[in-house]
Amino acid sequence: MRLAVPHPGKVRRCVAFLRALHEDRGGVSFIELALMLPVLLTLGLYGTEVAFMAMINMQVGEIATSVADNASRLGQTDNSSVMPTVKETDVDSVMWGALKEGSSYDFEDRGKVVLSSLEVDQETGRQYIHWQRCRGKLDRDSAYGAAMAGKTGALLDGMGAEDHKIHAVANSAVMFVEVYYHYRPLFGTMFVNETVFKQEAAYMIRDDRSLNPTGTPGGVTGGGGKSLCT
Repeated sequence: MRLAVPHPGKVRRCVAFLRALHEDRGGVSFIELALMLPVLLTLGLYGTEVAFMAMINMQVGEIATSVADNASRLGQTDNSSVMPTVKETDVDSVMWGALKEGSSYDFEDRGKVVLSSLEVDQETGRQYIHWQRCRGKLDRDSAYGAAMAGKTGALLDGMGAEDHKIHAVANSAVMFVEVYYHYRPLFGTMFVNETVFKQEAAYMIRDDRSLNPTGTPGGVTGGGGKSLCT
């Protein structure tokens, strides 16, 4: 059997091509990009997720602060001869503002704001939640109990973190707000799991307020409120 011998010219061209291919550096950057792109993309998406998560958590905290601040001003009046009271319509306005503030990230459907009036019972001196109002569809209740918690039964040792308990003083009230929000990650559960944010804020009422209006044991006057806790 006779073997075919390549033509010397073809051999030289093949060798020249292989040498040129070996010395060619034109595709190095492309190869490096192809190798690094998954890493860069992963870091970029993770950074975006963490930044968005932090932004939403901050905005939830801002809702808590604004509700507590606005609630502390309820009933303010320039008429010094009239002791102002808290009305259901006023509370509804404050709570509606919270829903509006969080409308860009669907707070009404995925969040819950709980406003409690922390006061001192004049007869027993105990801390208790006189009245409480809620807004939002997330299934969450106050971590400190419902309205009248602390008045009887177990003692309520203020509200807030263990090392920063907030207590009301006699003849005044603290507007204590808890805000919950069910966070859904931008990229599913690729980087973080779904979680429920919780933020708290508290303000003492700014002026004198009738805490026990005549004929209104619940502490809030008027009817037809849309923010009753259920």
